[in-house]
Amino acid sequence: MQEIIVVRVVVVLLTAAMVVVFALLAAAATGTLARLDGATYPAALMRAAATFAAVITLATAVAGVLARYLI
Repeated sequence: MQEIIVVRVVVVLLTAAMVVVFALLAAAATGTLARLDGATYPAALMRAAATFAAVITLATAVAGVLARYLI
């Protein structure tokens, strides 16, 4: 029983880490593309931050919906 709980915690932590890494990659790509499009550094940073927040929000919403079916 204890091993199952440890495995679940590890899976949750690894999934959270993957979501953060994916959000950072999406934000970096958005910031880079915005800068290449001619945006100023503050504007590109704001677009990157908005993308990061959007990915984290989407992942949270999906996790909330899936939690109903997986628990």
